Amino acid sequence: MAETTLHIRNMVCPRCIKVVTDELTNLGLPVVEVKLGEAKLSAVPAPDALNKVRVVLLENGFELLEDKKSEVVEQIKVAIIQLVQSGRIEDLTTNISTYLESELGHDYNYLSSLFSAEENLTIARYVVLQKVERAKELLTYNELSLSQISFQLGYSSVAHLSNQFKQITGITPSDFKKSNASSRKPLDQVT
Repeated sequence: MAETTLHIRNMVCPRCIKVVTDELTNLGLPVVEVKLGEAKLSAVPAPDALNKVRVVLLENGFELLEDKKSEVVEQIKVAIIQLVQSGRIEDLTTNISTYLESELGHDYNYLSSLFSAEENLTIARYVVLQKVERAKELLTYNELSLSQISFQLGYSSVAHLSNQFKQITGITPSDFKKSNASSRKPLDQVT
């Protein structure tokens, strides 16, 4: 039997992994491993089973990716989301372009043009949007100071974070915190 990997759009968290694992198992598919953006099966599903996979994924807010360009774009998104959500961005000793080249095994110019063409948005802008969304989350928890959030998200200063936050949301982080505004977006809808 030939092992196969299904590439799946909109998987952004451990709960997504559980849902996809459960749904594929319920369909009787031989699941080997599921991680963000992909599910590895020990056998290639029959065409009718693949149609069922498409339907069940769509019902859960996911999408089966069936072309290489979409797969690479999704890999870029997953790598960025994991980096920002993990808090490892502060430890990044290289820039995002080098990080993505290393993670995905493609030249950054290729990744950048592909991402921009598919998403109508630059990778740099996507990183900023993810960082601001993470800052909203951390502000909502009210456990870290703005300075700590700024550091954790790899900003050079609180002012830099505040400027980008206001540019994206229209309000400052302090105003966001005061308003208790829960205007957070699901990570798969940050664009």
